[in-house]
Amino acid sequence: QVQLVESGGGSVQPGGSLRLSCAASGFAFGSYSMNWYRQPPGPERDFVGGIGPDSRVINYAASVKGRFTISRDNSKNALYLEMNALKPEDTAVYYCNRGGRTGDWGQGTQVTVSS
Repeated sequence: QVQLVESGGGSVQPGGSLRLSCAASGFAFGSYSMNWYRQPPGPERDFVGGIGPDSRVINYAASVKGRFTISRDNSKNALYLEMNALKPEDTAVYYCNRGGRTGDWGQGTQVTVSS
């Protein structure tokens, strides 16, 4: 079955950086677009960005554009989220996703930005 396992979260000061990883298994990873979402405290889960199967198309939410970079390594079945210039409002649980809101989700990894 589809498995998505996020890692790399933690606590960081404002202005700091983190790199999240998502290990995918159970499907042909290189054939699918993949996404990152995040959920701050509360019920809403927000789109962070997505990347096409061959990395030619990448898009970002306006709130993270210019600070976050999504990449993937299809040889390793891995998705990445490089986060720079982190702000307190980036604090959230970050999720790896295949297929959008009705698709498949990982368990999430917590990112806390605080001084």
